[in-house]
Order: sequence, then C-alpha cells, then structure tokens
Amino acid sequence: MQAKRGQVRERIFRVLLNNKKLTKYRITKEAKANISWVIKTLRKLETEEIVYVTEVKDYEKLIRMWKNLRTKPDYREYMVRDPLKVIQKADMKYALTTYSAENRVQKYLFPTRTDFYIIPDDMKKWHEILSEKGLVGKGNVRVLMADEHVFYKSFEKDGMNVVSIPQLTVDLMAEGAAAAEAADMLIKKEKHNALSGLRN
Repeated sequence: MQAKRGQVRERIFRVLLNNKKLTKYRITKEAKANISWVIKTLRKLETEEIVYVTEVKDYEKLIRMWKNLRTKPDYREYMVRDPLKVIQKADMKYALTTYSAENRVQKYLFPTRTDFYIIPDDMKKWHEILSEKGLVGKGNVRVLMADEHVFYKSFEKDGMNVVSIPQLTVDLMAEGAAAAEAADMLIKKEKHNALSGLRN
C-alpha cells in the first residue's frame, strides 16, 4: 500500500530524529520515500533552522512540528485483564506506546491504559484474541493501526517491544495532560544526551 504524503513526511521526521547524521540518499532509503520529497522536506526544515543539511539542530522544535502534523491512527478499544501477557503470548508484531511504554523507559506515568501499534492486516487476528480474553469497547487497551514505518527503531525493554523514543514522545504529547509532561521530560533527556540509556 502506498504511503500518503502526511505519512511520508512523518517517516522523514522519524528517521531524522532517530539518527545523528545521514546522507539524503540514506534518509530516502530509511524513510522509504521519494528523493524529491526528502530534499523538499529538508529544505523547509533548514529554512526554519531545525536542521542543517541533514543533521537535526533543534530536536524539540522538530518533535513539536511532528506532533502538530501527526496523522491520528485508527484504533479499536478493549477491556482485557493483564493485557501485556496477552500481547506477549499473541506472537505477532507489535510495539507499545504512551503509558505502558513510558512506564518501561522512564517510569513517570502510571500505566492506566495499554496502547500498542500493530500491522493493520493483523487486526482480525488481534480482535479474535482480545475479544476472547476480554470485552470489546472502551476499556484499558487500545490497538492502534498506522503506517508500518511506526515500527522504525522500535526496541525491546523488559521483555516487551516499545516504539522508538521520538515516536513515544510524539504520542505522549498527543495525549496531553500528565502524558505531555512525560514527553517534556523525554525531550530534556535528549538535550542531555541521556536517551540512549533508556533503551538499555
């Protein structure tokens, strides 16, 4: 399935924020984008003094720009007992985000809800598993369906897969309130070059 323009822009942001310095060709490859789109995006970011050539100069400004342009994922909700165990046993591709992910990497938020990205084509299987283990409707689990590039630079933390730190930051910002505070803390850690420690 071909990515939409907004998704391609987000892919470029995701690649830039997860890497120190790449060539334009490498960014194109990593973002699975068109070279002309990459050049156009980089030029715009350079005029706003967010990047210099391909290197991010203002991490926070780029994160906040991404949050404002973020494509809201489709989702389904469930009420499931011990959702993390259910997710682990499902043996399908996923990556935690928002509360459960933040609690694993930074431990500021209480994980009131478990949000996780899946491959959209797997939704039918996930629905079967989650509806069998719990109830369908507003609850403590959100299954998010988005561009598969959302898994870029995801990593394992305490036995669970978690989205990349920039993706987590943007998703927390979109939640607002205490989650946005947690996002600000992650941004401060990036300024002090402490984010790599969160992945260990």
